Amino acid sequence: MNDLVRQHTALSETDLEWLHLLVSEWQLLSDLSFADLVLWVPTLDGTRYVSVAQMRPNTGPTSYQDDMVGHLVPRGRRPLLDAALDEGRIVREGDPEWREEVPVRVESIPVRREGRVLGVIARNTNLLTVRTPSRLELTYLQSASDLAQMIAAGTFPYPGQQVDMDASPRAGDGLIRLDADGVVTYASPNALSAYHRLGLAADLVGQHLGTTTAELAPSRGPVDEAIVKLASGWAPRETEIEGNSGVIQLRAIPLKPKGTRIGSLVLCRDVTELRRRERELITKDATIREIHHRVKNNLQTVAALLRLQARRMDSEGGREALNEAVRRVGSIAIVHETLSQNLDERVEFDEIADRVIAMVAEISPGKVECRRTGRFGILDAEVATPLSMVLTEILQNALEHAFTQGEGGRVEVSATRTGTGRTDGRLLITVLDDGSGLPEGFDPQRAGNLGLQIVRTLVEGELGGAFDMLRAEPRGTKVVLDVPVSPQK
Repeated sequence: MNDLVRQHTALSETDLEWLHLLVSEWQLLSDLSFADLVLWVPTLDGTRYVSVAQMRPNTGPTSYQDDMVGHLVPRGRRPLLDAALDEGRIVREGDPEWREEVPVRVESIPVRREGRVLGVIARNTNLLTVRTPSRLELTYLQSASDLAQMIAAGTFPYPGQQVDMDASPRAGDGLIRLDADGVVTYASPNALSAYHRLGLAADLVGQHLGTTTAELAPSRGPVDEAIVKLASGWAPRETEIEGNSGVIQLRAIPLKPKGTRIGSLVLCRDVTELRRRERELITKDATIREIHHRVKNNLQTVAALLRLQARRMDSEGGREALNEAVRRVGSIAIVHETLSQNLDERVEFDEIADRVIAMVAEISPGKVECRRTGRFGILDAEVATPLSMVLTEILQNALEHAFTQGEGGRVEVSATRTGTGRTDGRLLITVLDDGSGLPEGFDPQRAGNLGLQIVRTLVEGELGGAFDMLRAEPRGTKVVLDVPVSPQK
């Protein structure tokens, strides 16, 4: 709609915002009217109309099989559009149009904002299935007529009340019609069922909806007055009411077709099961985060015990082996600590990489600078955990073997992420040092060092990636990891 309005019309940005607000609300008008809606806006030169939005009803058959958005119609071809635009009033046609052997009743509703008519809504009703209307259908049609008059007068939609069509109740979910005093004159079967779920034993018709709703909701002191006012339809508001193990969502729409409030529409939906599932998911998420938190605590306890054991060992080799185990356990604990703070099983790995680099840098024999460039991005937990261990082993190996005691140097970890949308994602990691380099004849794929064995097993076996160690120029060692990951969102 933005492109069509800006390309073909003279409407301002504030006018466009009003049309967006209208389109966010007009599913209700379409459902209450049992009709298709097409929004036509005059072009910049005033010789044509362009259709910028379309809505089909959920309550009846459509009048348009094709998409009308983007169509251009010369002025004069559809007299009802011209009359509604020029005279600023709702125009109804006497005889129906015939479209592909289907009779269609056509009406035009001017869209007014601050005294100006911005465009015209063409309301098209498929008459093929017309029959004697029920009480529900009559209430729908009367409510649609009231809303149409408010649109023509520029009093609907309500400013600042942008509606999420997926989250708000719809006409088919449950509809209650109130008079000017807030007394129910009609309640659809779905609306009555929703109130029965709250604990209502009687019929709704003839009752004051605000008072009845407040009595069914748990007592909240001063809040009861707000519930009474909202459910009485005095202002355009939306809320949820919980009582008797049921939850219903309410949306009130004051009706002022001629400038004076004549009553209200209250849309309601039973969201009991939806809220129950949401609470179960919240509980599940909290449980998962608590598990990660406890795993992290347990791993830190294990690391502390290994550290105590290392201090009491006489063997230098045994002490160093335990210290390496402490760092390996610590790298896994960092991942679990991060997971305990997230709502899903995904982590921002850059933070983890920085903490692993800082942890391993503590063992540096000299003044070795460790830093990271590039971004790892967000990784799944099943990738983050082994990758943190791999990074720990590679950095530990570089700091222990690339530099002698007291020697300065540099270790740089760089990460490059590829793949977006549906393309396969890859993570290319390079660890480069300017140390002494690899010894002659060194084969990283066959070396018996425990750390390299762990790296090979995790990268090739668990992560399904590739690992290599090369001589760097002019000196030092370059470790390259290529790991498949989920594409970036």
